[in-house]
Amino acid sequence: MLLTVALVGACGTISTTAPAPTPADFQGIASEVTKRGIAIDHIVSGDAGCTDPVLIPTAIGFDANGLDQAAPTRIYLYVFRDRAAFERLRGTIDGCARSFVTDPETFETIEQSPFVVAAQGPWAPEFEAALRESLEVAAGTGN
Repeated sequence: MLLTVALVGACGTISTTAPAPTPADFQGIASEVTKRGIAIDHIVSGDAGCTDPVLIPTAIGFDANGLDQAAPTRIYLYVFRDRAAFERLRGTIDGCARSFVTDPETFETIEQSPFVVAAQGPWAPEFEAALRESLEVAAGTGN
């Protein structure tokens, strides 16, 4: 009887440890981006900027501008399943970028496991900082 009371009492215990955050889906990423003053438009799932059959299912292309980035820029977001996929496939994005980069000197990328953002730059400083912060928040622990 005493054991039953102890077990039932333990079931009502409130944990003070927060669960580890998991990476956001595209809606969560878009929410973080727009909260920071960046507008996104022309969203296309499967737009990797290249024809790589492995990257296409992970990719979402969109136009973005805002803050100090007046002209819209095409952004390619690669959303990997987990950190292992991110680490395994990260290098393939550089090869893909050769399809859409017109000036390698101003190529921009942000890596925040399990996400990679790549685009032709240059990006304005406030725009880049907001985009980077958005991915950091949306990535959670990056698993």
